[in-house]
Amino acid sequence: MRLPAVLAAVALLAAACGGQGTTHPAAHDAKAGGPAEAAVEVKLAGGGRFGAPASGTSVIAYSPKLVPPGATARVTAESGAVMATSTVTVEGFLPDRAYGVHLHVNPCGADPEAAGPHYQHTHAHASADNEVWLDFTTDPQGAATVTARQNWAFVPARAPRSLVFHAKRTKAAGSKAGTAGPRVACVTLGRQ
Repeated sequence: MRLPAVLAAVALLAAACGGQGTTHPAAHDAKAGGPAEAAVEVKLAGGGRFGAPASGTSVIAYSPKLVPPGATARVTAESGAVMATSTVTVEGFLPDRAYGVHLHVNPCGADPEAAGPHYQHTHAHASADNEVWLDFTTDPQGAATVTARQNWAFVPARAPRSLVFHAKRTKAAGSKAGTAGPRVACVTLGRQ
């Protein structure tokens, strides 16, 4: 006789607990593709020799003074179900110099602002946990390779579209967290 009462109590408890924690970061929002889409593999790449800003150019140097003619970059950004890995390799940059580097939401354009804001996982705040920061300091020959890993995946419907190089290292804290000075170069990313 008590079994129906116990089952009813268990059902009520399960329903009450089911409502807790059902909010998801934007990357897992049903409008952004939901959890099933987040599990889809995303592979992006871009690179080549930097050129002057022009329509249709995918590897752009906005500041030849900071990204000299002949400089090159190769970028990969990929994720599976739960982790994202992004790598940039550069050659021909200024020697022994620091650059701030981030994934951005739009492709590169003739205007440095065309790449839009930083790509963010939850759209909440600027930090190395919520964005992809690939800051580096070049070696004496102007080369560097850096990799960043996040414990979240890119959502295919809103994957990053470019990698932007900034004139300064990224500020990690305070009211200016995420800022890194003027945009000096950009690489558009395409699906692989």
